[in-house]
Amino acid sequence: MSAVTNIAAYQFASLSDLKEWRAELLGQCRGWGLKGTILLSTEGINLFMAGSAEGVEALLGVLRARPGLEGLRAKYSASDRQPFTRLLVRIKREIIAFGVPGIEPGRRTSPKLSPRELKQWLDEGRAVTLLDTRNDYEVKLGTFRGAVTLGLDHFRHFPAAVEALPPELKGQPIVMFCTGGIRCEKAGPYMEREGFGSVYQLEGGILQYFEDCGSAHYEGECFVFDHRVGVDPALSETASAVCHVCQEPLTEEDQASAQYAVGRSCPACWRAPEEEWAAARAAREEALRRVAHPLPGGVAYDNHRPLKVPASCDGWTVGETLAAVLPQLAAEVWGPVFAAGRMRDEEGRPVQVGERVRGGQRLVQLVPGTLEPEVCADIRVLHEDEAIVVLHKPAPLPMHPGGRYNRNTLAWFLRAAWHPQRPRAAHRLDANTTGVVVVSRTRHFASRLQPQFERGEVAKRYLVRVVGHPPEDAFVCRAGISGEVGSVGTRAVDEVGGLAAVTEFSVRARWADGSALLEARPLTGRTNQIRLHLQYLGWPVCGDPLYLAGGAIGHTPTLSPEEAPLCLHAWQIGFRHPLSGEWVEFTAEPPSWAAESGPGKLGV
Repeated sequence: MSAVTNIAAYQFASLSDLKEWRAELLGQCRGWGLKGTILLSTEGINLFMAGSAEGVEALLGVLRARPGLEGLRAKYSASDRQPFTRLLVRIKREIIAFGVPGIEPGRRTSPKLSPRELKQWLDEGRAVTLLDTRNDYEVKLGTFRGAVTLGLDHFRHFPAAVEALPPELKGQPIVMFCTGGIRCEKAGPYMEREGFGSVYQLEGGILQYFEDCGSAHYEGECFVFDHRVGVDPALSETASAVCHVCQEPLTEEDQASAQYAVGRSCPACWRAPEEEWAAARAAREEALRRVAHPLPGGVAYDNHRPLKVPASCDGWTVGETLAAVLPQLAAEVWGPVFAAGRMRDEEGRPVQVGERVRGGQRLVQLVPGTLEPEVCADIRVLHEDEAIVVLHKPAPLPMHPGGRYNRNTLAWFLRAAWHPQRPRAAHRLDANTTGVVVVSRTRHFASRLQPQFERGEVAKRYLVRVVGHPPEDAFVCRAGISGEVGSVGTRAVDEVGGLAAVTEFSVRARWADGSALLEARPLTGRTNQIRLHLQYLGWPVCGDPLYLAGGAIGHTPTLSPEEAPLCLHAWQIGFRHPLSGEWVEFTAEPPSWAAESGPGKLGV
């Protein structure tokens, strides 16, 4: 017999005095023996709680007595055990993280369609698109028959997924749905703002549909965010589980697989034979070619560029903040931007250069008709398994959006080629640097890999061709590097107050054209460390557009594909595999300039 009552509820409303209320709710819920999570925000409340029926009703009574929450509706289900291990009451900026300014469900949201109305539409065979706004791992357990899914791993990525939807959907009726409805409260208005003319929300989400309509037109179960993992259309706990290695939801079929071992692997993270990964690498490289040719940044589009105000700029004017955050851009650049109303706040309101901002505030610059410079997109996959991807990055190719580049970046290509997954680069190479890049397949594996880079446990070896012949066959540079950003994003050597930086060098060849081939081993990870150390020592990197001979600074951060290359190559990398813990090493084939007969136009 079920002894635990579970509720899920949310309400968008203007709330205040959150710190005091949080303390009251903590004490009251402890007294009622309740566990779960309550999120409080100035925009409303979101909660998942469980306990005795009496305790749950007492909590709802207290919440509904709060101005703005009088109509708070809860979805009930039952379980034979407490699905939560602790009680949390937190104050958040948003009760459902979205990160898009100007979307305020408390003031306005899209029209709602009741579960029974949706069932009637589907029974009648109406022409309607069902849009699942949930994350990909939730969709795995079940969704409406024929629904469009977006391959999300976080709701913050919903805007980018909407941008990729077919344009013809903008003129068709769309019914969006999620677990309980809260995500659709923000997704609906956003889609309307983006030009979708007939958008409805499934009122109460899947859970309310189950309660009112059962399993009609729905296949599978519904993922829930507690120890039950999934509930069926009768709102009863299912036999689904979660893999403790990769956090993938597991159906009964998954758990019956020979690849499933509790605490060790599941069908999603089982290590496949190398020949299977070889075929997967070939298919992935073909996917990369498709998404990068033609270059996505080569077609004009409206670019929304976010800027987060640093805490150090709290109380400054917008103009002062831009000068501090983007010192490489002259003040005159911003005049036309403000004049055209293209610098906006979180609510989409144009801001002026003299307005005051607060730390943590988001500004958004609209750049209409954006066309990005060409890049080299010849990305090769060196290795792929269930945890990581290892790539050979070409140049010039920025890794992340910034400056003149947004879509013509490695991050954009990865997101498109690995969709619905969202691989994350574990480290960074300059746009002009070629070589090996390691990418985590999931957030879980990133949490095991990223700290190795932060702790300096990763072994890196670079090849670099320099102007001049160092007299010693092996030498070390320990010159500190400033943490401040100079013109066009440069750094500078600062022997007194700079951050610790150590690079070991060894000479591999000295050539008659006056250049030399070195091996560089950075023991720290400062920005532009190898290039800065070599310029400081008097042997600048061949083809470097920024760190020139004699300590001079250039003015072209990212080269074009037609220009002479920067002769810096991330050759080898070694680290502990985030799944097995074993030490692994990967090598990216050296470019042609690493040979004495390499291309003559090297900037020597």
